[in-house]
Parts: sequence; C-alpha cells; structure tokens
Amino acid sequence: MFARITSLGVTGLSGYAVTVECDISGGLPQFAMVGLPDSAVKESSERVRSALKNLRWPWPASRITVNLAPADVRKTGPVYDLPVFVGLLAAQGQIPAPDPAQAFLGELGLDGTLRPVAGVLPMALAAAGAGAKELFVPAENAAEAAVAAEDGGLTVYPARSANEVTQHLRGEAKLSPALPTGYDAAGAWLGPDFADVRGQEGARRALEVAAAGGHNLLMVGPPGTGKSMLAQRLPGILPPMTRAEALETTAVYSVAGLLRPGTGLLAARPFRSPHHSVSAAAIAGGGSNPRPGEVSLAHNGVLFLDELPEFHRDTLEVLRQPLEDGAVTVSRVHGSARYPCRFMLVAAMNPCKCGYLGHPTHECTCTPSAIEQYRRRISGPLLDRIDIQVEAVPVEYDALAAAAGGEASAAIRARVAAARALQQQRYAALGIGCNAALPSAELRRYCPLTAASETLLRGAFARMGYSARAYDRILRVARTAADLAGSEVIDTVHLSEALQYRNLDRKFGIG
Repeated sequence: MFARITSLGVTGLSGYAVTVECDISGGLPQFAMVGLPDSAVKESSERVRSALKNLRWPWPASRITVNLAPADVRKTGPVYDLPVFVGLLAAQGQIPAPDPAQAFLGELGLDGTLRPVAGVLPMALAAAGAGAKELFVPAENAAEAAVAAEDGGLTVYPARSANEVTQHLRGEAKLSPALPTGYDAAGAWLGPDFADVRGQEGARRALEVAAAGGHNLLMVGPPGTGKSMLAQRLPGILPPMTRAEALETTAVYSVAGLLRPGTGLLAARPFRSPHHSVSAAAIAGGGSNPRPGEVSLAHNGVLFLDELPEFHRDTLEVLRQPLEDGAVTVSRVHGSARYPCRFMLVAAMNPCKCGYLGHPTHECTCTPSAIEQYRRRISGPLLDRIDIQVEAVPVEYDALAAAAGGEASAAIRARVAAARALQQQRYAALGIGCNAALPSAELRRYCPLTAASETLLRGAFARMGYSARAYDRILRVARTAADLAGSEVIDTVHLSEALQYRNLDRKFGIG
C-alpha cells in the first residue's frame, strides 16, 4: 500500500516542493521516517498516531516508511504532520488518493486539531509557482496563504482539524476557500504622530530628509530631548509599502513565526528597537536552523538603536555588511540562508557618558578621557555609513507648554511620498527607489552641482577632511534636499543643508 502526497518546505525565504511518500508493508510494526528530517519532523509519528486514534481512524499494525523528497535537503519543523496523516489514510484506502496538484501542510495536535506553522507565505508562493491548484493549511495561516492565491491560480482551504480535511477529500463536507484580505495602498498610519512632538525643528527636518531619501540617521543629544520619541514616529512619515515590499516583509515575519493569526499582508513598515544587550547573532540572524535577525525583521522599515555606544562592539560591527549589501547570509552547520535587510538605521546617543556635555543648564561630570573612551565605542567605518547626523537640543518651556503641537505626520508623509516618486521615476532604469541606494558611479550623472555649489563643497572638504564615502553621502543627502524642494539641480541651499548634517564631526568628534 502506497500513497504520494504533495507538501512544501522553506529555506531562507524560498519555499520548495516536498513529496511525502507513505509506504505500508508487511513485517513487524515499525515507523521509519527518512529524507533528512530534524527532531521536530521525526516526532511527527507520535502526533499522527495519536491524532488518528483520537479521530477514530485505524493505525496500521505494519511496517510504515515515510520518505520526504528531495532527500538531500534538511526538513525542519512540524509542517509535515498533516501530509503524513493524509498519506497514511490514503495508503490504507480510507480516503481517495489526493491529486498531485493538492498540497498539504500543518502541525497536528494529539486530538487532530490543526495548529499554525511558520513560513506559510513563502511556501504558498512556491506552491502557486509549482502549479499547485489547492493548498490545505491551518485556519490561522489562511490569511497569509491567501496572498499567494490573489492571481487566481491557487485555492487555499483553511481547516481547524484534520477531520475537516478528510471530510473535504471524501466529499462529505466541503471546506470554504480563504479569500485574500487585500492590501490598502493608502496605508493610513495609526501609530504615534509627529503632531505630538514639541520643538526640535532641526531634528524633525532631518527625519523628513532621511525618510525622503532612505538615509541612515544619528541623533546626538542629552537625555530627555525626545530622541526616542522622534524615532518612533519615523515609520509614520515613510511612504506606504508597495505590494512587492509588503510580500518580502511578510515573508520574513512568516519564516520567523512572528505573524499574528489571521494576518495577511503586513501594511505598516516594521519598526524594530532591540535592547543594547542584544547579541551579534540576534542582530544578524542565526540559530541551529538559520532564522532572520533584527536587521531582516526591519526589512523595508526602521532599525532603531537607542544608546548606541552601549551596544557591544562586535554587535555594531555586524551591521556594516548588511548596511552596504542590503542582504545578509546566515551560515550554520545545517545549512545557510540569505535574508533581505534593506532598512533605515536610526541611532541615538548621548554626547558623553553622563549625557550633559554642552547642555546649557546641566554641568557635565565626565573627564576628557571618559568622553573619549565613550565615543571610541563606535567605530569610524560604521559612522561613515550614517548619512545624517543631527543634534537634539533641550526644548524650551514655551515650546513644551504650547497648546498646539508640530506638523502632523500626514502632511510630512505627503512631501516624502512626492520626493520618493521623483526618485523612482529618475532611477527606473537602475532599478532603485531612493537616493540612499544610488551607486557611487552614478553620482555625477544624477547629482549635478551648480558652480557655486561646487566651490562650497571643495572648501568644505579642504577644511573638514571628509572621506570618499562621506563625499558620496553628502551628495546623496543634498540630492534628497533638492528633491524635497522640487529642484533637479543641487544648489548651495541644498548642499549647505547636507553639510550641516555632518557638523557633529567637528562639534563632538563623531565620524
């Protein structure tokens, strides 16, 4: 007795087809699973056995062999419980043999209930790409799986128990297909609003420029000046995610097992704020079976590092390669996975250990050597990858007590979206969407300077001794300032603003 069931697996963010072959033959009762399964997959036999008995289905008193093909790819997680369950019933003739275009995935409880699994979205996309027509998933995973069904080639059937699946296959009670939740391109922001921020006009403008061009940003200022408050409001002024961006971001969260039940496509850009005690592996990703780290969970969103010098040096250095490449490869004994990580890095720090260096009313208690040691915790190469450095100054009482707050996020977002639209049109041939991703080789072509701007930039380099990377980043930020002003040429006012965002190089010795 033999049955072949179609299932799926996932490596990194890529799903792939898995064939579950179930063979029942004569001999002493035994259950063997082959095909490079991990511990969670091997334990499937006990879950399936209990589910069959509790649902009043027979457990074959024979030799059972289950093969997961392809056999040279390691299989992980409890995703194969449902296909093994269906395969054993089909091999015994209890249910009709499923069509190869029908795919199954899901974890079984001992009573036959179906529990959600991680990575359903990339597996559903792989099923649609491989020509599958029907996909049976746990009900909690239906919304994300239905995203792959929007082109009409795949029908997703959500089930709360294995019995619902068997009744559907036997024609006794048909399951209702899951409907795509859709994606609202308007993406109305419901989070913290910039209207709540009092004062900090300079920092607000810097965040607007950063959002318009996708630039990394560092805020330096004493405690209580609103650095964290400003950073938390940054996602609210970023343009809505495109469908392609939403698919990638949702796939990352699906693989990480962080999608809430019933969630389809993620509409809001992610905002990740790990504690400074986080490890390098948690930032980049890791585990015995590679999983996405914070840089990937912030993909298409914001990674906020508060108290930047308090992070371990090796943790910060891990950021350098993802910031340059927009992707990170996690290699472990059991395999490697490549995850996307195009994010905006926003960091905040105090000017010194006590936090009050340069404060107008509080005296700094740090010694010169303590200040130098505090700043040395951040390497020059990492700071060189931060386009905008801005000072957060203490807010005056009149600004704090004002009845009206600042400009609302919706108004700022409209300007940011207009600037991003200009950039997407300009760089359509390059396949990039923002100024921060503009290659160095294309700077002369897309960042034309007036004669006065050229003179200003030459003088600034003579005085400050900027690096070649700083030169590139100054031009990119100036390009964004010009885009916000609707100018195709970078004039002195745009370049002056970009140079102003490097003033902390001189004032605090940063960069």
